[in-house]
Amino acid sequence: MKRLTILVLTHPDLVPPDDADALSRREAFEVKTEYDVISTLREIGHDVHVLGVQWELRPIKEAVDAIKPDIVFNLLEEFHGETVYDHNVVAYLELIKVPYTGCNPRGLMLSRGKALSKKLLTYHRIRVPDFAVFPLGRKVKRPRHLAFPLIVKSLIEHSSLGISQASVVDSDEKLAERVRFVHERLGTDAIAEQFIEGRELYVSVLGNDRLAAFTPWELLTENAEPNTPLIATARLKHDPDYQARKGVVIRAAKRLPDGGEDRLLHDSKRIYRILELTGYARIDFRLDSAGRTYFLEANPNPDIAREEEFAQAAAHDGLAYPKLLDRIVRLGLRHTE
Repeated sequence: MKRLTILVLTHPDLVPPDDADALSRREAFEVKTEYDVISTLREIGHDVHVLGVQWELRPIKEAVDAIKPDIVFNLLEEFHGETVYDHNVVAYLELIKVPYTGCNPRGLMLSRGKALSKKLLTYHRIRVPDFAVFPLGRKVKRPRHLAFPLIVKSLIEHSSLGISQASVVDSDEKLAERVRFVHERLGTDAIAEQFIEGRELYVSVLGNDRLAAFTPWELLTENAEPNTPLIATARLKHDPDYQARKGVVIRAAKRLPDGGEDRLLHDSKRIYRILELTGYARIDFRLDSAGRTYFLEANPNPDIAREEEFAQAAAHDGLAYPKLLDRIVRLGLRHTE
């Protein structure tokens, strides 16, 4: 690929220094994605500029006018502190005719709504856990069809925000308590869904029209306490010290049921298309003891740090990290042609 001028958008607190050695271990963990993407794009010859934005769109327009980027590499996960506003930034880039990487606004909206995405996929006969939504300000009343155990989450937040071992409930009293926690602490509607005991699997998908689905990856905890259900809590995903204590490992899934990998890859591509995703996304599943897979959620623009599951799955299948970023940039340029 020819040398491109690339504007990287990220949260202001996540603009990394040029020298990663200047960071503490925890600081380096927090900005690993931004550092890996920016440094690698520069290493492969691109002219990279970084802009931290969160409260105003004007700086984006000013940077576009000044730099005239060939493409924006979008690493924003929220705007105004709201996850659901990320699609507005992408829509703005479309309005000012600037190519960007990652998912389009419609795909972001469809996949960010956990209930909406499950309804769409149920219609298309993709297996999902039974669920119910509990809006802010409404009395918590469990529908008769919704059986325990349940896991209670924010309806719109991602990155496991608000999820802990206490999120799994087995009574109406605990359900009401956890829904109230989501309402009061996160300020969002809550969703309670059937808790599927089993294995946590991730399938990374890359593409716009022609899709590549990589080898399924699995989340494991080697030092988990006995009889503790596997839950991808916020600490499990984002606390390096906690990860070390629990022996968190994410690796290529082994010993899947006969035909299980092919079904996962096929279903992941179907889900990607049904939710109208573009660029790249990670599709999360649970695999129960009977070998049945359940769709949990789709994550457009997932973490693409070099050591995270998306990049590792791509590398496992022969797509090295610089080539992966190059492919993501090419997809962004083609999507807006």
